[in-house]
Amino acid sequence: MAERCGRPIVRIAELEIDAFQLDSFRALLAEEIEASVQNEPGVLFLHAVSIKGSPETVRVIECYVDHSAYHAHLTAPHFLKYKPRTADMVRSLRLIETEPIVLRAKSNQHSS
Repeated sequence: MAERCGRPIVRIAELEIDAFQLDSFRALLAEEIEASVQNEPGVLFLHAVSIKGSPETVRVIECYVDHSAYHAHLTAPHFLKYKPRTADMVRSLRLIETEPIVLRAKSNQHSS
């Protein structure tokens, strides 16, 4: 399927994290997400959650303006710093491409 410009890209990253390194991973993930949202105009949102009762099972929901923004994210300095620092913490990673149906959010965002 051909990539279409000008359409939001939403991906879901399914990660399994080494339980003994979970706190370190979460800190690095939070740092990377904060830098991405602050410094990359093409990042619409990045949300990270863990599965209730299974804190080492992490999901990251990513939304980018378009494919160019996603590819720019992959080469951003903060992402290139994050990947090798977390490589031995991530036991598995699966990226799921999606077809957005409806994307809506309130303008005031809350984070923990």
